[in-house]
Order: sequence, then structure tokens, then C-alpha cells
Amino acid sequence: MKVLMWIASLVLVIGLPFVLVYHIQSQERHVVYDDEQNGLNDQIVIKISHVVAENTPKGLAAQRFADLVEQKTNNKVKVEVFPNGSLYSDLDELDALERGSIQMIAPATTKVSQLFPELNLLDLPFAFPTNEAVNQALTGDLGQDLLEASKTDNVIGMAFWNNGFKQVTSGLRPLVKTEDFEDQVFRVMPGKAIESQFQALDVDTEEIVFNLTYRNLENGTITGQENTLSNIYSKKFYEVQDHLTISNHGLLSYIVLMNRPFWDNLSSDIQKAIQESMTEVTAWNLEQAVKMNDQALQKIEEKSDIKVHELTDKEKREWLNELSIVYEEFEPIIGKDWLERVPGITE
Repeated sequence: MKVLMWIASLVLVIGLPFVLVYHIQSQERHVVYDDEQNGLNDQIVIKISHVVAENTPKGLAAQRFADLVEQKTNNKVKVEVFPNGSLYSDLDELDALERGSIQMIAPATTKVSQLFPELNLLDLPFAFPTNEAVNQALTGDLGQDLLEASKTDNVIGMAFWNNGFKQVTSGLRPLVKTEDFEDQVFRVMPGKAIESQFQALDVDTEEIVFNLTYRNLENGTITGQENTLSNIYSKKFYEVQDHLTISNHGLLSYIVLMNRPFWDNLSSDIQKAIQESMTEVTAWNLEQAVKMNDQALQKIEEKSDIKVHELTDKEKREWLNELSIVYEEFEPIIGKDWLERVPGITE
């Protein structure tokens, strides 16, 4: 009996410090809490995925949108931006949005034109003669009607952002006349309207992921590509290309898409704050895109020996004449009524 009592006492003496330490640690875990943490579990998180650099018109617009939403909702909504394809590639982001793994994306319109055929209108060659025509189209009645057409059970269109006019580069030869495109291999974004344009120019095309374009230009897998000046500069394509043509032949626009079930579950005041933020950012983006492309051209010319040619009006008409077949091909896909609203055709 005495032996049992001695063992029990020994266990109590040895175990008591461990019990006290556990109790203190447990108390400390509960102490790390303050009133400011109330409601953190109720914070709404919106994740935005995109594939371009942060210092591009789209990258900057996404971050500006994040800041505005958090400000207008008093941090009830937190917006997390994932640039450079760090979360999803341009091939995977739409699928991720539709299944609800991401809340927002801002793909180039051409990348979702198969889902929304009317968006092919924005990819037609020389559809917009000026930056002013672009801005009016994207924010006016045409833009609103295109957004209305960009809805499914899982996706809803919120706005159009812009990266500006596309230009072409080549490591093979200057691109001045349409026959200069022959025997070229171009990286292009996926999209039937873009593919059709380059087929009309007798160009072989490769749908290479944006962030792998530099490597493929460098190793000669492709000889050229089309893009905005801000993208050509930020991704340093000018380092591995010899010729740049300022053609303004096409538009690189983005459609901001949100997961529709997520949107429908937001309260009306949160939806209003998001819409107000989107309107402000869109107006800012349209101005910023023009400025950034102008600055990018200047930096490209300062940092490289790439040869730059700007198409004359006569050369543009020759390109458009060669590419007019694209309009004929896409009239039954887009619709004649839509095509008649294209500024480049009606003016």
C-alpha cells in the first residue's frame, strides 16, 4: 500500500509541471486575440488571376481595382491579385473560373471568343481607327451589349479593359507589305479571328503560352509575334526580334469576368461597391493604356537597335484589302447587325 502511495506521489510530482506548462500555453493561445479580429472570418475574398506583368495596363488596373474595392467596402472585401500566370495559365484560367476555383479573371477577348462568338468583333483587323473609337466602343452601347452577351450560368461579364493596339515583330525581315509575312511562323493567342487573319497572310501560327513566348523567339521556334508595345517591352521581346512594325492592325482588349454564382451571392451593397470600383478603374485603364504604349515605344528605341517602321495610310489600306476576307468569314458567326457597328467599317 505504501509502495502504491509512493508511486502515485512520484507521478504527481513529475507530471504536475507538464500540466502547468500545458495550461499556460493553452491560455496563451486564447490570449492572442483582440477586438480588431472580430469579423475576419466574415471577410469576402476575391482572387483575380491574370497572365501579364504587374507593370502593364491590365496588371496595374487589377491592382487598382483591388485597392478601390477594399477601400469602398471598408475591408469587408479583400482582393488578391495573382499576375504572371502564377496561379493559372491563360489556358486554364477560364475553366478555373467556371468551376469556382477563382472568382475573377481578365482574359484577352479572343481567348473566350469560342464561348462568346460576338467577342470576335473586337479582334477583326483594323476594326477601330483611333483610341477614341476604342474607348467609345468599350464603354458605350456596343460594349454594354457585348457584356450582356457574355453571360452563362457560371460566368458574367463585368467590364472591358484595354491594352491598346497590337503591333507585329519579326526576327526574319521587315513587315511592310503583306507578302513579307510569307514563310513566317508567328506566336498567336488562341482565337479563330486571329488565326484567320494570319492564314490570309500565309503565316504559320503557333498558340504558345504567353510566358513562354520569349524563349521560343529566342531559340527560333517562331520568327515573330503580335502584341501591344507595353507587352513587347515588359516581356523584352525586342531583345530577340530585329524588326517592329507599328501597324495598329488589331486591338488587345480584355473582358473582366466573374464567377456568376459568387456574384449572385454577394449583398447588394457589396455588388454596388464592386461595380463603382470597376467603373473607375476602367476609365483610368483606357487612358493609361495609351500612355504606357507611347512610353514603351520610347524605351524600346532607347534600349535596343530594333528597326521600327510605321505603316503609312496607303500600306494600311493594302493590309486591310488583303484581310477583308476575314470579315466575310465571320459575318455568319458574329452576325451582320454586329458587324455594322464596327467603327472601322462604318466610318
